Amino acid sequence: MKKISITLLAILSVILVGCSGSDTYRGSWKATDSKGGKFEIFFDAKNFTVKNSSGKSEKYDYTQNSVEIENSVTTYGIQLGDGRGYQINFPNADNETLGLIKDENGNPIYTISRKDYIKYEDVYKL
Repeated sequence: MKKISITLLAILSVILVGCSGSDTYRGSWKATDSKGGKFEIFFDAKNFTVKNSSGKSEKYDYTQNSVEIENSVTTYGIQLGDGRGYQINFPNADNETLGLIKDENGNPIYTISRKDYIKYEDVYKL
């Protein structure tokens, strides 16, 4: 019985840790929306903050619910506490410092970069 309890506890621990965000996208990002608006996004393990150019910020709780790798392109699925889903996509296989945040339908919401504010076109630039 003791072995079963320890095994169940270990499985539960793995599941709880698996719900937190990936190290790949944790941290600070400079984001640009489709209208050219500039934002700062900070991902923590279980929440993220979006701050606009005037300094107003909003905090959202989330869980990571998927990881997809296709042709070396990595996409992380996250679900907000209110049920909305988003994708964090890194389209360049060798560069995880540039990416996109997309809605559930795959429409880009933000372009993200660790260093600079970038446009959509800059993500796919060779």
